[in-house]
Amino acid sequence: MTQEIEIGRSKRGQRVYAFDDIAIVPSRRTRDPEDVSVGWSIDAYQFDIPFLAAPMDSVVSPQTAIMMGQLGGLGVLDLEGLWTRYEDPEPVLAEIRNLHPEHATARMQQLYSEPIKPELVTERLAEIRAAGVTVAGALSPQRTQELYETVVAAGVDLFVIRGTTVSAEHVSKNQEPLNLKKFIYELDVPVIVGGAATYTAALHLMRTGAAGVLVGFGGGAASTTRATLGIHAPMATAVADVAGARRDYLDESGGRYVHVIADGGVGKSGDIVKAIACGADAVMLGAALARATDAPGGGYHWGADAHHPKLPRGQRVHVGQVAPLEEVLYGPAPSADGVTNLIGALKRSMATTGYSDLKEFQRVDVVVAPYQSS
Repeated sequence: MTQEIEIGRSKRGQRVYAFDDIAIVPSRRTRDPEDVSVGWSIDAYQFDIPFLAAPMDSVVSPQTAIMMGQLGGLGVLDLEGLWTRYEDPEPVLAEIRNLHPEHATARMQQLYSEPIKPELVTERLAEIRAAGVTVAGALSPQRTQELYETVVAAGVDLFVIRGTTVSAEHVSKNQEPLNLKKFIYELDVPVIVGGAATYTAALHLMRTGAAGVLVGFGGGAASTTRATLGIHAPMATAVADVAGARRDYLDESGGRYVHVIADGGVGKSGDIVKAIACGADAVMLGAALARATDAPGGGYHWGADAHHPKLPRGQRVHVGQVAPLEEVLYGPAPSADGVTNLIGALKRSMATTGYSDLKEFQRVDVVVAPYQSS
């Protein structure tokens, strides 16, 4: 049952939980970590690991998208980012890395005002496809109608519509909103859409025909949405609620399974483990991969909200560099802080609690045990 707390005489609030508020409970059985499978599939696409690299310029370039694919995951390129605005974005990336914190937001707004060039969208996606890996690109809902034909013509395998929040019922007096259900029905490729953070919002997105729903709202390392807009969705409850929508939609639709992808608040291996324990099929990683020495951010991390032209809701943050991407994913880990060997940690947790694959692990017992790291 939902627990409500009285905030005052005229307002009650639901008690919700972040990943730091919960912990996983061992069972009577254990396994060898080498016997554990962390494979994941969506539509016709199979992956060795349940990780998507977030469509953020500090995380994914065409080259790192290729690397991510070769390492068994999926790299999602931001088709509104620097790689589709500049023929050579490397000098721009270098400038962003070296900006003084006081001037970073204003200068990034200027740099990202360069128009998106459709020919660069085609060129970048073609570069990824030529490497023989699954091709995924992301657009915001605002840009989708403008650019989706270019994206599909370039041969994208998975199409991601990603925003701070994405609704199946967007209302606007100023412009024709994107009709998600009609758009997804007419598109020839699977669509992943989000973020969503509640049961109802996710259920409506599932009814549009989306293959996957991104769960999260302003919870990433580079986000200031809670401070700016006062909106926040603790991820343990959000993932569990959306997983509940997936279960009910499975019955409602007569067996159509929509994948739940945690997007935000999964910066360390323990968060990844808890996201899947709460019902996620996969996780979308930002800061966790921005720490790789071969990530384009060079130790810095930022998202699209950090350079919004009117109301920035994020910032450039320093996350440091810990290891090459392969070691971030597969180890060996040089420290015990949960930022390298993410797959090893996931396998170890599943083995310690006796589960052999991700779908089984979604049934693991959890307890409410708030934790604050020192």
